[in-house]
Order: sequence, then C-alpha cells, then structure tokens
Amino acid sequence: MEISSTLIQKYFKDLSADQISKFDQLFDLYSFWNAQINVISRKDIEELYERHILHSLGIAKFCTFKPGEKVLDVGTGGGFPGIPLAILFPETEFHLVDSIGKKIKVVTEVAAALGLKNVKASHLRAEQVDDKYDFVVSRAVTRLIDFYPWIKDKFNKNSKNAIANGILYLKGGELEEEIKESRLKAELYPLAAYFEEDFFETKFVVYIPC
Repeated sequence: MEISSTLIQKYFKDLSADQISKFDQLFDLYSFWNAQINVISRKDIEELYERHILHSLGIAKFCTFKPGEKVLDVGTGGGFPGIPLAILFPETEFHLVDSIGKKIKVVTEVAAALGLKNVKASHLRAEQVDDKYDFVVSRAVTRLIDFYPWIKDKFNKNSKNAIANGILYLKGGELEEEIKESRLKAELYPLAAYFEEDFFETKFVVYIPC
C-alpha cells in the first residue's frame, strides 16, 4: 500500500517541493474525510495513489493545461480528476461540480486544507453550470451519449492549447461500441502507454474535440 507521493514522482519528475507536499497530504486527508463521508470505496482508499490520483493524472500525460485555461470537472465525486490536476497545474482554473452535496463538501475541505486557490467546487448538475471552459474532464460518470448533451455548450470557441478545446474523459474497458453509439469523433489514448501498473491495462483517456 502506497501512502505517499512516491508513485506520482515516478511518472512526474519535475514536481516542486510544494506539489510533492500536497500530494503527500492527500492520503491522510482522504482517509479522514472518507471515514465520515464515503466518497471512495473502503478497499480503494488503500490504493488511493494508483487508482485515483495517478489515474486522474493520466490526463496530464496527454494534455498539458496552460496558465489561465479553465477546466470543468463534471461529476467530480471526492475530487477526481480535478484535485490532482489542480495540484499539477496551479496556474489553471478548475471548477469541480457534483450533484451530491456531501461529495462537494469533501472537495471543498480537501482543497482548503491544501490551500488550492485554483479550485472552485459547486453543488450543481453540469447542465446548471453557466460558464465557458477550455476543457471538460470527467471520470466514467456515464455513457458518452448521455454525457455529451450536458456539456456541449460549455466550451470556449478559441483554443489556447496545443490540442483543440474539448472533452478529456477517463474510462476503461471496451469502448468502441460506446463511441459508435455516441456518434462523436473520439480518439482513444491507452494509459498503459504511460503507466506500467496492471491497473492501467484497460484504462484510456478519451479525447473528443469540440
């Protein structure tokens, strides 16, 4: 069981001392809050760094967010992928939303404990968000055919990044049928290309330019 940021440092070599400290604090913070408000399965808390933090950071292996960009995390749960990405990209603005208020309480408390000034957390459904973003991130909230209508009008038209603005969706398993069903022009990027742990063998970043 990994209870420090060692695994994160294995794949992200240029972390500052402040970033390492923040990643190191996540285990105790999530252990504390998870005991009160269950946002991660009891078994998974022991695999926090691999299955939640590093998994979230898989997005960063595909896309480097720029200073000033705005990212919406839909159905963030306890703060994934938004919190790890906000630590990694301190000059990017992250708005984490979830329809379940107690989960947003955990996000708010974790962000405050870490001093993350670039995180805003809201108890909202994605459809209720009234703003524009460069990217929308999410972690297997629902099927793409259902997810896309929630956020299709949330994007800034002008891209500042090396890739076009769009959706960066973390999902696992056989995705060809789901993508075909959605009729979206999706690109699949296997996380096994970046991370050697067995957990990532069937995990992908699904990129959908908008």
